[in-house]
Amino acid sequence: MGSLRPAAVVSLLSVLLLSISLQGTSDSAQETFLQCLLDNSHPSYPISAAIFTPQNPSYSSVLQSSIRNLRFNETFTPKPFLILTAKHESHIQAAIVCARKDNIQMKIRSGGHDYEGLSYVATVPFFVLDMFNLRSIDVDVANETAWVQTGATLGEVYYRISEKSKTHGFPAGVCPTVGVGGHFGGGGYGTMMRKYGLSVDNIVDAYFIDVNGRLHDRKSMGEDIFWAIRGGGAASFGVVLAYKIKLVRVPETVTVFRVEKTLEENATDIVDRWQHVADKLPEDLFVRLVLDVVNSSRNTGEKTVRAAFISLFLGDSERLLSIMNERFPELGLTQSDCIETSWVQSVLFWTNIPIETETDILLDRTPSSLVFLKRKSDYVKKPIPKAGLEWLWKRMIELQVPQLLFNPYGGRMAEIPSTATPFPHRAGNLWKIQYVTNWNEAGTEAADHYIGLTRKLHGYMTRFVSKNPREAFLNYRDIDLGVNHNGRQSYMEGRVYGIKYFKGNFNRLVQIKTRVDPGNFFRNEQSIPTLPYQGN
Repeated sequence: MGSLRPAAVVSLLSVLLLSISLQGTSDSAQETFLQCLLDNSHPSYPISAAIFTPQNPSYSSVLQSSIRNLRFNETFTPKPFLILTAKHESHIQAAIVCARKDNIQMKIRSGGHDYEGLSYVATVPFFVLDMFNLRSIDVDVANETAWVQTGATLGEVYYRISEKSKTHGFPAGVCPTVGVGGHFGGGGYGTMMRKYGLSVDNIVDAYFIDVNGRLHDRKSMGEDIFWAIRGGGAASFGVVLAYKIKLVRVPETVTVFRVEKTLEENATDIVDRWQHVADKLPEDLFVRLVLDVVNSSRNTGEKTVRAAFISLFLGDSERLLSIMNERFPELGLTQSDCIETSWVQSVLFWTNIPIETETDILLDRTPSSLVFLKRKSDYVKKPIPKAGLEWLWKRMIELQVPQLLFNPYGGRMAEIPSTATPFPHRAGNLWKIQYVTNWNEAGTEAADHYIGLTRKLHGYMTRFVSKNPREAFLNYRDIDLGVNHNGRQSYMEGRVYGIKYFKGNFNRLVQIKTRVDPGNFFRNEQSIPTLPYQGN
């Protein structure tokens, strides 16, 4: 990278340095860092326009543009001293080279949906490398692949694929505003996982920038790094600029449905049956179970548990009804429950957007609403006994929040080895649970209350879920599992949460991390640690 220091940039530098010095935190290191960025600016891609400091009028809007959890948008939330909205790979390379010199904390953000805000919050002075400008998507239908930059959202990916083909899709999440970088980096799952596996099971190449600022593809990075950045938390190893994904085939017509049953409508028996069939249904069929507490229709003021069965079937309604009548008749699915549509429009259904809406709404990067939230996860290896379900209903009604989302496995998920990618939760799991708690009140008192309720329900579920370790899903970041202070105890702290997220794959991730980033530059509160130093 060449240097660019014309008079205009020198003038801009003085303004930026003044804005940083006004913050009063680590002034010297931050000023040195900013000057280094400008010194390492590529002549053809000036970095100055990508830099935002708190004195810039657009700083707040840029910072808040990708905050998806209002818990981390409070006045007391720590803010970055600088945001770098990279527009070119040279900006990323400059950021790495310059931040390493003074060991400045760098946070990497794509969509901002990380549940604990780890991509844009820190307790030490830090800056954010924001990838949202790097969002190109190049779809090659003939070869059934696409290059996707990590600043793109899932909605943008789905829309661009649908522009080129009605019979191709990609197995990834149901929320279209989620960023590709974090989603793929942590594994990525969606309604087609029983047919095609996870997002990371369908990635065939990547562009990756290492701790020395060098750009690699799969061949030059090597298979170890390529393995690690597909589900091991890519931000622990470097910056992924783009992933090459393998498109999957979908029929022109798919079918979706949502059927709700309360306890008064025999929900207990239907949920019990779902537990025994959901992972054994044909792999074209995904039926999610959502449990929440609602008002009872029998008596005003009473609460009951509602079970919602939400499905994507890769086929028409006639075949779906035949399967359901044979394998899951207890649900009572009827033709009127079924909606036949295209695969890309099924994304709208799963996002609670009216299905007739124009699909270009998927290009909107801003969620329809923002809330304060907490998420947790679990894995279940055997059905919950009916008596256990009835006990759970009482606990849920007592708490009223959170919701429970049960996502069934089986199919392709049971066939891929647990060591194929860092994501280990494959065969042996019947389904994954997501605990979902949302609220609208600001402040720490409300947060403590709702987070406490979530932890309480998580505690109640202990008897029903995986053990030794109690498994958890990296994409559902949960700081309750452990925090890494990235000091002398980094490895031991990292092992606490690492075993839950990665099980037996944790050790391989640590070995790769130690080799490619021995100084632990790429770090966060739940990153992969390096092995303890063994020298004299």
